[in-house]
Amino acid sequence: MIGTIVFWVAALVAVAAGVEVFRTDSMARASYALAASFVAVGVMLLAFELDYLGVIVILMMVMEMAIMALFMIMLMGMNPALMPMSMVHGKRTATVVAAVVFVGLAAAALLIPWPDRAGAPAADLTRSLGDAVMGSKMLVMLTVSPVLFATIIGALVLGHPRDRYQRYGDDLERDHPDDPIQGGVGR
Repeated sequence: MIGTIVFWVAALVAVAAGVEVFRTDSMARASYALAASFVAVGVMLLAFELDYLGVIVILMMVMEMAIMALFMIMLMGMNPALMPMSMVHGKRTATVVAAVVFVGLAAAALLIPWPDRAGAPAADLTRSLGDAVMGSKMLVMLTVSPVLFATIIGALVLGHPRDRYQRYGDDLERDHPDDPIQGGVGR
């Protein structure tokens, strides 16, 4: 009973937040509405006892939207939450395409003869999902993960070439940093 209530409340929040993505006139508000919509979808997955997928969807979307909002504020040079702009382009084409896709998916969901379940679910659904998704690719992922981490660190080092040793000396003993432009945080 509680699971059903949680599902329907999360479904309503997901749809309402999804609609708000297209009703708002701000990139930041649209980002936060999209994040709320996906968090509600994650809650629905948790209500279905798909813990791994639910948590992954929630964590991924919250971090993605937070990073996107930070980049908007950092790179756009103004507060995107206060800048009105149209979030929908090609409204007629988008409406027609959305209607056709909706009708096609609804017809497929209602008219396709779905197969009955064959067999029983695995004892540990999370492990079986991990095996199904990763399978023989686990070694590749274990190799790629440190490479991606090294890439992130390398990008940070290249993006910020003056580190604390260049600013305060090799032994970090300078009282004031040696900055080419004075007046920063170290003043």
